[in-house]
Amino acid sequence: MADQLGNGRRTRHAVVIGGSLAGLLAARVLAEHAERVTVVERDRFPEGPEARPGVPQGRHLHVLLEGGQRALDELLPGFMDELAELGAPKVGMPGDVVQWQNGRWFRRTPSTTHLFTGARPQLDWLVRRRVLADPRIETVEGAEVVRLLGDSSRVRGVLLRERGAGADKEPRPLEADLVVDASGRGSKAPDWLAAIGAEAPHEESLDTGLAYATRVYRAEPDPKRTDALGCYIMPSPEQAGAAVVLPIGGGRHIVTLSGLRGDEPPTDETGFEQFAKRLPHPVVADWLARAEPDSPVFGFRGTANVRRRYDRPGRRPAGFLATGDALCAFNPIYGQGMSTAALSAVALREALADPKRTPSTRRVQRALFGASKLAWDICLGADRQMPGATGNVLQGRRTDKPASWYLDRVLERYMSDPVVGDAFRSVLTLTTPITALFAPEVVRAVLGPVHDAPTEPPMRREAPGALGA
Repeated sequence: MADQLGNGRRTRHAVVIGGSLAGLLAARVLAEHAERVTVVERDRFPEGPEARPGVPQGRHLHVLLEGGQRALDELLPGFMDELAELGAPKVGMPGDVVQWQNGRWFRRTPSTTHLFTGARPQLDWLVRRRVLADPRIETVEGAEVVRLLGDSSRVRGVLLRERGAGADKEPRPLEADLVVDASGRGSKAPDWLAAIGAEAPHEESLDTGLAYATRVYRAEPDPKRTDALGCYIMPSPEQAGAAVVLPIGGGRHIVTLSGLRGDEPPTDETGFEQFAKRLPHPVVADWLARAEPDSPVFGFRGTANVRRRYDRPGRRPAGFLATGDALCAFNPIYGQGMSTAALSAVALREALADPKRTPSTRRVQRALFGASKLAWDICLGADRQMPGATGNVLQGRRTDKPASWYLDRVLERYMSDPVVGDAFRSVLTLTTPITALFAPEVVRAVLGPVHDAPTEPPMRREAPGALGA
């Protein structure tokens, strides 16, 4: 059939554009089905766990949600144990973090989920080391894709250009049965598809204008003051400024401040600290006053939610897929990108291995779309409420109104009700579908009274068995 992924036979050669987390994990899966996989990367990979230009947010806070942890262990058995051995901190929620939102503090009841909060270059290096150990996977570094080979019916490879090459160096073709775009939110694939006579995908976007600034600090534990591992001043439509402090290992903590368009956090030292003092509680500013800076301040913009609808019918060629941020890029404040990349690779594996269905391009692309849908829905549900948000998916559907009423009650209760909190965190960490919020015991709690929340920062965890815990 015209839409078959690998010309109706075992895929001999697959090309992955981008050595990102999404690209490497896609290569890991494709190696189970192709004779050879080539990862094309604009950068040159560092030897160790070091930041590189191709990961523009690499110096900022990253968390690995429980859904992503499970997916990585499925793709690379034992991965999470290796990450822990490298010193990546494990932070329990809500027990290990002092959190504030909408004028209320969260109860620090026993944790029901955990985040890994180590530095992004460390995780990238471990994934890269594991994936590239496979002899079926090779890399072409320091090269960029300039266009696709093929026509509107089938992609047959890519045209490569060496970065920094002189004018006498011509682009060279790299033929392939399958091309996977994992080049990130700045993907040029829509233009490449149009150039071969195919149809570019419809693009959905929602932009709150969020900007953030990050700095690494060193701080010694202060058990007399608190047993918390971090703190989080969470944003809301009424209070857009936010801050998070989390450990990244080796006595270091990463601090990220965020604000919306017109109130961006500064990237100079004095301005950074002054912004923290303007937050609704001094808990973060007080922490900064006791800590020692260990890096410059790095800023970041370009945080819009962007989704390219390759899943929809259209004049698109067989042999081409998009994954990772090239398919669906999220507002980074929700910490879903790495986990969704891993979940997408699991979806790719399941779609390719399904013995009951031919893995057509369209079917596999829909599976990748489905793997990112929950994270997308979470981002849109929150970002639509933020002042000044813009985009072509800003307005929800009429059927969203009853769900919004219910979700508002969830948000009022999850910071103080362990039943609601457990269910809501399971959705936020991409381990259960949103239907978990409609389990009978959760509905009873959501329709019941709001529990009391702490009136001051809870500097100590609640003991197991405390009232309502």
